[in-house]
Amino acid sequence: MSQSAPQTNTRANYALADELQAAEARYAEANPNGLAQWQRACAAMPGGNTRTVLFYSPFPLTMARGEGAYLWDLDGHRYADFLNDFSAGLYGHSHPVIRQAMAEALEAGLTLGGHNRYEEKLAALICARFPSIELVRFTNSGTEASLMAVLTARAVTGRRRILVFEGGYHGGVFYFAPGGSPLNLPVDWLVGRYNDIGHAEALIVRHAGELAAILVEPMQGGGGSIPGDPAFLGALREAATRAGCLLIFDEVMTSRLGPGGLQGELGVTPDMTVLGKYLGGGASFGAFGGRAEIMERFDPRSPEAFPHAGTFNNNVLSMAAGTAGLEMVFTPEAANELSARGEALRARLNEIARASGAPMQVTGLGSLMTIHFGRFASGEIRSVDDLADANQDAKALFHLEMLARGQYLARRGLMSLSLALSEDDLDTFADAAADVLAVHGPLMG
Repeated sequence: MSQSAPQTNTRANYALADELQAAEARYAEANPNGLAQWQRACAAMPGGNTRTVLFYSPFPLTMARGEGAYLWDLDGHRYADFLNDFSAGLYGHSHPVIRQAMAEALEAGLTLGGHNRYEEKLAALICARFPSIELVRFTNSGTEASLMAVLTARAVTGRRRILVFEGGYHGGVFYFAPGGSPLNLPVDWLVGRYNDIGHAEALIVRHAGELAAILVEPMQGGGGSIPGDPAFLGALREAATRAGCLLIFDEVMTSRLGPGGLQGELGVTPDMTVLGKYLGGGASFGAFGGRAEIMERFDPRSPEAFPHAGTFNNNVLSMAAGTAGLEMVFTPEAANELSARGEALRARLNEIARASGAPMQVTGLGSLMTIHFGRFASGEIRSVDDLADANQDAKALFHLEMLARGQYLARRGLMSLSLALSEDDLDTFADAAADVLAVHGPLMG
């Protein structure tokens, strides 16, 4: 018996590899214009790519246009967009309110080189929404916002070390997947285990005198849509207070998960919050904010104010679109409704997986979720350690087969719902997933 299981697994692996190869061949045949475009791009960009997360084998699609809930590629295929630019596209494509706001901003001029009439409105809306933010400053991206929050914590506390967690992603130079990244900013990082209260508390006690901040996603996005246990996040709040360091929530992705972000849903209030993605209405955006006593250090009226430059921090497109979106579209009621729809879809997908017997599990909260494949020893996925044995070939095959059925999601399985998706779109996605599992599910174990 101990000898037959590996042989069976080997046969299944060979069969899965064959199916993946066949799916890649079908994909290439169906997308000749996309292939040609990518090959041209390779002449000027390494791998034809300037945003690593968008690449997947055998080559990535090039999108020609988007409208509402849908995308069209260079070969004319239409896709229901279930990725929505990794959660930045909450409003869908060309939402009329957002589009009108941008058009009005364009009419008045782009690079005004001064304060503009939108930034105060957007700042006030953000401060009113998120419990931890009494004052806020804008940046160009979530990466910049994370950088400013970390450096602010170090300057305010006079300490150097930052506690982060395995699987965390806080921007292009803050990547804490297993193995790390050679391009991470050379900060004095201390890396803990996500959702492990005992391990985190021990690290905080041991390094209390050195810690400037604890930087954490209340749900890990890049790590696989892994929710933080409320008890874990509450323990971090208490431990940060005892240690005299700042608790920073990275809500670049999770701010959409309730009217006041995930912090509002959990009732855990950090000292600072990092924002990004959809809050610029689909244009480039980032922000960091927090308690007034911290953020007042940036008041330029003070002779000892912290400097914070950035030509496009208050760019009028992001400010105008972001203001219109929060005022007129993504109301608190809309936030709650979108989260409820996401919860229902995730439950439905997990039920489809159980019924099919396929080793698929969908994690997440509200409108953010990730599809995983594998027979996970722990059952429940609580950290990136639980994903060590994930079946990447199964994930790749699922991705290509869903594309063939007109459903667009990330290769890594990430899905981010937009307001533009209809109930019919959700039904069609679920039916497509059920079909893929019916055809290929037996090979994915």
